[in-house]
Amino acid sequence: MRNSSSSSTQIVPSIDGADPAVQTGSSSSAAPAAPATPAEPPRPGDPSLTRAFALLEECVVAGLVPGAAAAVGTAAGVLQQAHVGYAQLAPEPHALAAGDLFDVASLTKIVATTTLLLRYVERGLLYLDQRVASVLPAFGAAGKDDVTLRHLATHTSGLAAWKDLHSRGADRAAVLGAICREPLERPVGSAVVYSDLGFITLGAVLAEAGGASLDVLAEREVFAPLGMRRTLYCPLAGLRGRCVATEVVPARGGTIAGTVHDENAAAQAGVSGHAGLFSTCDDLARFCRLWLGHGSLDGRRFLSPATIAAATRDQTRLDRRRGLGWVLQPNPFWVPADLCSPQAYSHTGFTGTSLLIDPTYDVFAVLLTNSVHPTRGDGSADRIRTLRARFHNAAWAALTSRP
Repeated sequence: MRNSSSSSTQIVPSIDGADPAVQTGSSSSAAPAAPATPAEPPRPGDPSLTRAFALLEECVVAGLVPGAAAAVGTAAGVLQQAHVGYAQLAPEPHALAAGDLFDVASLTKIVATTTLLLRYVERGLLYLDQRVASVLPAFGAAGKDDVTLRHLATHTSGLAAWKDLHSRGADRAAVLGAICREPLERPVGSAVVYSDLGFITLGAVLAEAGGASLDVLAEREVFAPLGMRRTLYCPLAGLRGRCVATEVVPARGGTIAGTVHDENAAAQAGVSGHAGLFSTCDDLARFCRLWLGHGSLDGRRFLSPATIAAATRDQTRLDRRRGLGWVLQPNPFWVPADLCSPQAYSHTGFTGTSLLIDPTYDVFAVLLTNSVHPTRGDGSADRIRTLRARFHNAAWAALTSRP
């Protein structure tokens, strides 16, 4: 039922392995009999992490989520990783395997959108206090002329958290047009309210500034330079058999696997600034190492230390602290983790994914699950919260106790 591996020096190449993640999933029924799980010969992991990864397996066996993939490491490399349980339960069970791709949901906001924004800021193509309407003139309608890129990146724009932009058969242009016509729900900069609409808009800004679609820009400017070879929007048909299932939605043909779970992203042909990205555990571990490395990965500079510092410090001066994209403490969107330092930063995805990075202790954790499979209901949000807290606390207690 488990595939685990570890490395104390570097990430296993992303072509060889990956992990899934999903957030709120149903586990009210017993799992089917376990099929044989494809697995590499296990390599000995960091002994201090034995308890954390045993807890991960216990949580899957107990039915908190159908499957989970996790990696824990430092700036130098992965210390231990594992793939546990099922990539899919319905309509038939499939074991989770290294190399499977997960719909990472709102991790898209960090991995694709925020990182591309930071690249463009460093190059002088955009700047944080630039008005959104200077790039997308139509956005200035309905009293939104003063909204800046910083407001979008910190969820302080005043835009609504979410709107149904998909049920009328909208496409990407129609989705953006609807947001441009929306009035603000609160004064600009007055409160932190997590907004998918803000990151949909930010993705459109980046596409306009870069002169190409967001998926093309993210691949060229972020994923390819970082060696994230299995991170992409819209997996082609040949990869869909390696995609972890999300929800079972009869109106969308049954089990969703290989197409984006988020409805508003699906309306934009799967490419959006707020959701739509697919990735693996190995690729996301590389991404975390970049941040712990102050913008360098494997000896190559990708972002400046000043950029990393700006993105991970409080940009809001409000009660719900936010960096650029990243969640800081205190914030109700903080990933459950009680033992990390005050300097840690995190993000979650609705499908059950999360990243937690702690520069004080030089530790990161990638945790990917399929908690919305087969349904987002039946207490799945509580179950993924429990899994995240137990795993993170055990990992941080172990790694901060080492000599």
